[in-house]
Amino acid sequence: MGRNTRVGWGGGWARQPAVIVDVQVNPARLAWPEIRDVALAAEDAGYGAVWTFDHLAGSSLRGEAMLETFTLLGALAAVTTRIELGAMVVNVHNRTPATLAVAAASVDAIADRTMRLGLGAGSSPSSRWSEEMRAVGQPVVATVAARHARLVETIDVVRRLHGPDRPPELATVPRPRHPLPVVVGAAGPALATLAGERADGVNVGWEHPRRDELLAAALTARGDRTGFEVSTWLVWAPDLLDPDSPRRRAMVDAGVDRVVLVLPAGFGSAQLSGRRPR
Repeated sequence: MGRNTRVGWGGGWARQPAVIVDVQVNPARLAWPEIRDVALAAEDAGYGAVWTFDHLAGSSLRGEAMLETFTLLGALAAVTTRIELGAMVVNVHNRTPATLAVAAASVDAIADRTMRLGLGAGSSPSSRWSEEMRAVGQPVVATVAARHARLVETIDVVRRLHGPDRPPELATVPRPRHPLPVVVGAAGPALATLAGERADGVNVGWEHPRRDELLAAALTARGDRTGFEVSTWLVWAPDLLDPDSPRRRAMVDAGVDRVVLVLPAGFGSAQLSGRRPR
């Protein structure tokens, strides 16, 4: 994919910024009215998409509350009109693969625009992210192989339920009307390779110590497939809105198509209003 153009999901080529700039809200620290206002401010300012997290408890994101991912995205779909919507990343162990596929297609139907589905393989038993799962009595998958297998299964089910050639018995199962890109969040080479082989994109933390290795693994596994999107994430900062800033230039050099800026604590619609990405 070129760095100064991208393929529109509706078909054809369109001139775009070298790096598309998105925002991500933290529902552990922002209540619904403020999340709504942030999304509207981001839409007005010209951000590409608004993303949310997928967690069961606010403590996982250093907050005191939480909103379920697809419920929140459905609400955002109803109050916005243009900005794309996304979840980064959806824990594939929090829902059955079919439920996840139906939920994503439902957001697409409400929004009538692109829903971006970021998927993650889930937490190891030793990570702090697994604490919320144990708290609610949800099993934590012990091995990397089993967690990756669940991710592959989920991608396959999403493809089967959303695909144009699905069997007749799936005719009334919700299917998105817009292309629904599946993006894998990768923190290691195996997941980056899996993303390149099976997904429509990869997301790697910009400040990850092995970032370049992970991006290379995804792009190598992608081969010559077109339409594969490279995205990264980091905490919002003013310089990241400027395409001439050193970090934005470095992203272009790394082949990044999209950057997701996570809004820090205390950063809401008032701080975002009028700050337009370029």
